[in-house]
Amino acid sequence: MRPIAPGLFTEESQPRLVGGRHRETGRIVFPCPPGDDYVPFPLARQGTLWSYTIQRYRPKSPPYAGPEAFAPWPVGYVELPGETIVEARLCEVDFAAIRIGMPLELTFVPLDPEAPEPVLVHAFRPARGAA
Repeated sequence: MRPIAPGLFTEESQPRLVGGRHRETGRIVFPCPPGDDYVPFPLARQGTLWSYTIQRYRPKSPPYAGPEAFAPWPVGYVELPGETIVEARLCEVDFAAIRIGMPLELTFVPLDPEAPEPVLVHAFRPARGAA
């Protein structure tokens, strides 16, 4: 499997998303913008759910490259403490169990599990051990 975009996450055993820290202001964003104004900055793997919605329609193709048989999925804004807010899929959670403020952890899921060469996208799931 390969990442949906090069340089989007680190190649550690526990990969982290790569944001960018502005050289002058220190502001952290995701993803890391091209150019010299930002330096790559590995982001935290844990955060809290800031807001969310349920994606109930199949996105336009391109750029969507997922399965033809679309199933709704939750999309959230995850606040990484002291860093930034990241948009990502939410996985391994029932729609009814999603709560603003719930602790989440980074994971990676295939965009289309049935594809011959699946592409990985970042996602967040409920943090292990969180009540």
